[in-house]
Amino acid sequence: MNIVLTFVQVFVIGMLLVLGLGFANRRLVSYFEGRPHLKFRQQLIQLGGVLAAVLLLILFMPFGDILRGQLLSLYGLIVSATIALSSTTLVGNVMAGIMLKTIGNCRPGRYVTVGDYFGRITEMDLLHTEIQTEDRDLTTLPNLYLVTNPVRVMRTSGTVLSVQLSLGYDVSRHQIETLLIKAAIDTGLESPFVQIRDLGDHSVTYRVSGLLKEVNHLLDKRRELRGRTMDALHAEGIEIVSPTFMNTRALDEDRVIVAEVGDGPVAPSPSRSTDSLVFDKAAKAESVSNLRENLEELKARLKACKEASADAADEEAAESEIENIEARIVRVKALIDRKEEKMSKD
Repeated sequence: MNIVLTFVQVFVIGMLLVLGLGFANRRLVSYFEGRPHLKFRQQLIQLGGVLAAVLLLILFMPFGDILRGQLLSLYGLIVSATIALSSTTLVGNVMAGIMLKTIGNCRPGRYVTVGDYFGRITEMDLLHTEIQTEDRDLTTLPNLYLVTNPVRVMRTSGTVLSVQLSLGYDVSRHQIETLLIKAAIDTGLESPFVQIRDLGDHSVTYRVSGLLKEVNHLLDKRRELRGRTMDALHAEGIEIVSPTFMNTRALDEDRVIVAEVGDGPVAPSPSRSTDSLVFDKAAKAESVSNLRENLEELKARLKACKEASADAADEEAAESEIENIEARIVRVKALIDRKEEKMSKD
């Protein structure tokens, strides 16, 4: 009878835990179903629920105090060993995801460079981070890779755009610097400057740089800066060739190897920005992220207005302000839902 009662007790406790976990998981999935941006939080809660369920199973099972203590010690040892070995296991990505979320420098829409990968972040999860590359493809990187490699995040306030080239010693550096500065200004870069990077045996390496504030046009401006640099130098008859350039053709001694800059038709500019075409999903993710920040600010403002309305001298004005904020919250929520629905279809 003791064995049967123990078996029944174990079965009942196990079933209660399974039913409880199943019910909690269904409620959790239902709550986060319309909140894909909180997927990281959902997975973290699910992980904590599993760990807590195992602990409750040990505590409520009909074991003796000695055996229960041994099981708790073993459980703690397993959890500690798992965390200690997390650098090479799946848990390592979980810990790395928590670390990235805590630091907060990587967010959807940001330009990042990690190792050989460059692109814009489209999604951040508990185990991985997804970026959209210059080929418009989606690349999934484990969070552990981002933690163990240097991550360069482009600032939204602007970045320094530059182009580097080598020219011969036969051209005055003052003339070159003037032309490179002009090319950067024509591109729309602010505070342009030229650096002499290297004095080689056969050539001088120059780099022209400038501040680009519209980081969402990075690819377009990079192409434009390179094109304007070539046009500015070729228009002044400056060759952009290797100092060891050799050609078997017979040329006049006054002939220079420079492409003619004519007034003929040029290729039409694309009707759509290159960046908006390449990083379309990342741009939508950034837009949704900004809208959610705006939504949280509106909610905080609404709460403050409701608390202050009780002591307000003009109750009608306070009520009008509250109604205005509530209407804006509804519009922002509807806009977020539309954008997320469109992203899910993409």
